[in-house]
Amino acid sequence: MIQLWKVVRHVRQLELHRLILLLIAFSLISMCILAYYVTNSPKIKEPPPLPFSDCSNQHRILIPPQASWRLTKSVDTSRTDPVVLVFVESIYSQLGQEIVAILESSRFKYRTEIAPGKGDMPTLTDKDRGRYALIIYENILKYVNLDAWNRELLDKYCVEYGVGIIGFFKANENSLLSAQLKGFPLFLHSNLGLRDYHINPSAPLLYVTRANEVEQGPLPGDDWTVFQSNHSTYEPVLLASTKSSESIPHLATHKALHATVVQDLGLHDGIQRVLFGNNLNFWLHKLIFVDAIAYLTGKRLCLTLDRYILVDIDDIFVGKEGTRMKVSDVEALLSTQNKLRTLVPNFTFNLGFSGKFYHTGTDEEDEGDDMLLKHRKEFWWFPHMWSHMQPHLFHNVTVLAEQMKLNKQFAVEHGIPTDLGYAVAPHHSGVYPVHTQLYEAWKSVWSIQVTSTEEYPHLRPARYRRGFIHNGIMVLPRQTCGLFTHTIFYNEYPGGSKELDKSIRGGELFLTVLLNPISIFMTHLSNYGNDRLGLYTFESLVKFVQCWTNLRLQTLPPVQLAKKYFEIFPQEKNPLWQNPCDDKRHKDIWSKEKTCDRLPKFLIVGPQKTGTTAVHFFLTMHPAVTSNFPSPSTFEEIQFFNGPNYHKGIDWYMEFFPIPSNASTDFMFEKSANYFDTEVVPKRGAALLPRAKIITVLINPADRAYSWYQVSPPRCSAGEMGGLGQNAMDALPWGGREMTQSDTEWGQSHIQRHWWAGVREMCKGGILCPCS
Repeated sequence: MIQLWKVVRHVRQLELHRLILLLIAFSLISMCILAYYVTNSPKIKEPPPLPFSDCSNQHRILIPPQASWRLTKSVDTSRTDPVVLVFVESIYSQLGQEIVAILESSRFKYRTEIAPGKGDMPTLTDKDRGRYALIIYENILKYVNLDAWNRELLDKYCVEYGVGIIGFFKANENSLLSAQLKGFPLFLHSNLGLRDYHINPSAPLLYVTRANEVEQGPLPGDDWTVFQSNHSTYEPVLLASTKSSESIPHLATHKALHATVVQDLGLHDGIQRVLFGNNLNFWLHKLIFVDAIAYLTGKRLCLTLDRYILVDIDDIFVGKEGTRMKVSDVEALLSTQNKLRTLVPNFTFNLGFSGKFYHTGTDEEDEGDDMLLKHRKEFWWFPHMWSHMQPHLFHNVTVLAEQMKLNKQFAVEHGIPTDLGYAVAPHHSGVYPVHTQLYEAWKSVWSIQVTSTEEYPHLRPARYRRGFIHNGIMVLPRQTCGLFTHTIFYNEYPGGSKELDKSIRGGELFLTVLLNPISIFMTHLSNYGNDRLGLYTFESLVKFVQCWTNLRLQTLPPVQLAKKYFEIFPQEKNPLWQNPCDDKRHKDIWSKEKTCDRLPKFLIVGPQKTGTTAVHFFLTMHPAVTSNFPSPSTFEEIQFFNGPNYHKGIDWYMEFFPIPSNASTDFMFEKSANYFDTEVVPKRGAALLPRAKIITVLINPADRAYSWYQVSPPRCSAGEMGGLGQNAMDALPWGGREMTQSDTEWGQSHIQRHWWAGVREMCKGGILCPCS
């Protein structure tokens, strides 16, 4: 009986175990099925966000009667160089960095100095010309509290050369609530909370800023400063009311408007100034700051009011199911384009397509593809790559061209225009760093004249992006706008939807348009389906720009846009090649078959007739030292950094060097004697070979002259050579006497000025002189 009970109990335990296992298996299967349906079912789509409304044109300020007849002193900075002198409290201060960022974005020349309390003021003049057209103080108190000598020196310079001053006052917990600015008929009231920002339409400095709007609501922070004065020299620029019932002593109630930015017209002491009662954190201050720079420099440091924008939509036909455009999305795209054309002349979306992925979405999305092609003539088009492959992965130009031909065949079959002369590579691969095969294939298949990239010279900071021309193709800087393939829903925008709105309303996107005359924006197909954030962003941006500024927005086709860009910035036509291995992003989009180990570790830069050829010969006798292969035209010298060979690119340059067997112990070098006295070489050499050693050979100038004399007779007749000899020696600076240390200073000063500022040693007598 006991045995039977044990058997029954064992059977029951087995059944219980089986039941538990079945329950676990059922739960796992249910979870998998649920996960599948959750991830693959279409998301419940909320109505797309509505773009900003039109301008209100309300709340105009009542102008005081005397404002209409206030005289302003004309600004004339013609006797100064177009350079800004910026006094910062430290090189790490946030406001100082923001000031410099705006100057750099606008491509204005500047110099930063730590604001002196006592001590030497930087040299302000050069002979009878001023070195600076504008002075900026991060902290205006540093200017006000200058010692008497420096203050008099600076003020005298500003009066004599017509130079203005911009200053900022940022209150802190130690600031007096009310005080008079030392030496000025101006009172400051600090640590206030303000609201409802107004622009004074009578302020003389307004140029870009339009005074029709009011920034409603509280201003961020409670550390604002307002200015009060009864002197006619001060004109308010921005005004606000206090946030609560706290009124300012001796002034009107909190409902009155108080000046937070004032313009000093120069009627007090002959110097025009603009003073800010806070820093540049609030977006409207950046706009007024740009206007202040333009006004105080007589518009020598300012851009025109014209702004050209081009909106690229990459990845047309590319994208996973559920993220692509449908018929209703295409209709919205057409509708928004037509609305924007009433605000931006010639506005047209620029569509980049990859034909391989046509009709690879859901049925609704495939109908969206057909809708795009039905209205293909309403848009501009550019090739992206047939299979969205990165061009730097193709090492054979023929294979790369075949991929492009497939995309071109698709375009021809579907009636897509193929003559706009513009293309964009997926992930900007091959554009920079240059993949020579891409440029050759583009020209042979598509006759491309223009492309764009966000990678030259680096992705970040964006204000450093520039254009260049290579192999006949104009490369323009491309800008991001906060929209990427994964940003497709308004309520799921990284950081919240307020971050996108902030970028549009005076933030990064707005500043991109403000500070760049030409902007090409990168967006993606998925940004125009789903919540249509692309449409929301650019319609809102255009309306915001036109409400708050006088900028004239317009669009040009890519080739015309590129010509306009290099008309504005002709100095950018020549590229500046950099080491691809110094930037991780660049290395990721550079061919794996290429290596930076082929770049030389030191350069012999000359000068000529100093024995550099002999040095080259003896160095190559060392087993660990290797020189470049000889050039068919220039023999042992490549002449890369100083002439037209530079435009052939670093791929061409590296072909002259072998792949080292051991990169850590093998030393490769290049010798080109003409490098020493060619102005562009130091900058180019430092960009591509930042860690390379530079070697010069300096000898007695008389010996150099005699060496030149030795090689001159075969090129000249006896009569032409008659004047040479001792007379030629006597004509040299040292007049036939023995060369002294002072006679060699030209060599050292040249090296310090152009090659390496740290050089202190001067080598004579044919000794090698290492510059770094």
